[in-house]
Amino acid sequence: MDGTGITGYKQVGPQRYREVIGFYFEDFTVGDVFEHRPGRTVTEADNLLFNLLSMNPSPLHIDAAYCEQTQWGKPLISSLVTFSIVCGMSVRSTSGRAVANLGWDKIRLTHPVFAGDTLYAESRILAKRPSEKRPGEGIITCETVGLKSTGEKFLSFERNFLVPTREKGVEDKAGY
Repeated sequence: MDGTGITGYKQVGPQRYREVIGFYFEDFTVGDVFEHRPGRTVTEADNLLFNLLSMNPSPLHIDAAYCEQTQWGKPLISSLVTFSIVCGMSVRSTSGRAVANLGWDKIRLTHPVFAGDTLYAESRILAKRPSEKRPGEGIITCETVGLKSTGEKFLSFERNFLVPTREKGVEDKAGY
């Protein structure tokens, strides 16, 4: 908060506010949970386009006639699609100020996702520590969970990313 009582924005002039994305290293607290909104309803077009772009020819994702013969009876949304959507949903409130993404671990796909499902996500901060190699930056570890609008968990993963301290932030210089 910048003293105006408005969160998620910083005041840049009289009656003028700029959206804030992400946090500095000092702002993260282990145990905090961020619920990511808005949600995203996945479509057949999302699935087809992403599978074509990523060269994933699996009929399980792009061939409805084939899928009629499977236990699902219809195409599954590719896990690359759902992973990308959920990870992207988390950026605004986790790694929006990141200097670098350091990696993903413990990726689990626990339930299928189909066209028409609405997805939400939430992230819990698991750990934080100053970087040993990069003064003025720190490493954040979070677990992100993908949830359908029904509450069913379909995806989870841990992610590490490098964020600056306030002292090393570039937002003011970049006009953010």
